[in-house]
Amino acid sequence: MSDKIYNVLFLCTGNSARSILAEAILNKVGEGRFRAFSAGSHPAGQVNPLAIELLKRNHMLTEGLRSKSWDEFAGPDSPHLDFVFTVCDNAAGEVCPVWPGQPMTAHWGLEDPAAVEGSVDAKQHAFSQALLILHRRISLFASLPIAKLDGMALKHELDEIGRGHRGES
Repeated sequence: MSDKIYNVLFLCTGNSARSILAEAILNKVGEGRFRAFSAGSHPAGQVNPLAIELLKRNHMLTEGLRSKSWDEFAGPDSPHLDFVFTVCDNAAGEVCPVWPGQPMTAHWGLEDPAAVEGSVDAKQHAFSQALLILHRRISLFASLPIAKLDGMALKHELDEIGRGHRGES
């Protein structure tokens, strides 16, 4: 068993909802094997209050969560990244950021709950659905025997998780 702590960056456009949820989920379910971060290519400047409310209801830490630019992770003093996952939704015509460098990458797109219009109930439902999908994907990722998989096998598993072919309906 490896003692390595893997650094994971979740990227989206605004870094106010999906990537924030993913950061909080992995920091909880990663059991100390992962250190999660999130950022956006065009950060909204604040975390969506519905995301914070949902994380608190699900007993996840919200302290330190903030909307930030991916530029914070591109400098020489930034943490070395092992994995970068985009969670923006290509189907909605969003421009997903592309991460340069050598980390293992995958696209785990899902609809933006912050873009849902309508009643408070409809918005909360969208956030709950996003949390559920991300929790499934991140739990699958966290259970992978990363140190035992070669690069191609690991990339295949990450892509399958993003496509929903590993237990997501």
